[in-house]
Amino acid sequence: MFSIIQAAGWPIWPLIACSVLALAIVIDRFISLKASKIAPAKLLDEVLSVTRTAIPGPDVVTQLEKSSALGEVLASGLRAINADPRCTEDDLRAHMESTGRVVAQRLEQRLSALGTIASAAPLMGLFGTVVGMIEIFGSQGSSTGTANPAQLAHGISVALYNTAFGLIVAIPALIFWRYFRARVDAYLLTLELAAERLARHLVNLTK
Repeated sequence: MFSIIQAAGWPIWPLIACSVLALAIVIDRFISLKASKIAPAKLLDEVLSVTRTAIPGPDVVTQLEKSSALGEVLASGLRAINADPRCTEDDLRAHMESTGRVVAQRLEQRLSALGTIASAAPLMGLFGTVVGMIEIFGSQGSSTGTANPAQLAHGISVALYNTAFGLIVAIPALIFWRYFRARVDAYLLTLELAAERLARHLVNLTK
């Protein structure tokens, strides 16, 4: 592996840094975007069941808020109804939408960096290819008109290895970016639908 890096020359080091960063982001997003941390399957039903008899107190709402991203959104609605029992459905939705925007920003963290790596890696590989081509042309002897075989071989290695490594970094980064993007969109839809359902439920209770 080290011999390949040596053959690829110095342009490959930025690509290696991008590959390490992309791997770290992928691992972080896999850990952070677990369903149990974002939208536990039965949480909404549990909240609806509990609120059929009475609105939970601040301690229970705080515990709900800390449980997951969905819990955070639902807790904002419960806080609003606790603060103003005559709160309208539109006001409840506004409170939960405000919290939902904060949650959405948190879910989308680092995805833009992963998308940037997916877009930039082929260009960085192309830059390495250009460097290799420059070395190839530089291998032509200015006085004798003959090529320096060692410099010519090194130029070809730099060009090909950087092109290949740029694609090796970009393709998985793009795949994972699209996967996490779709996953976040699905979570946000789940949160939005849950917020609407809770808002209707709470307004019906206070009528």
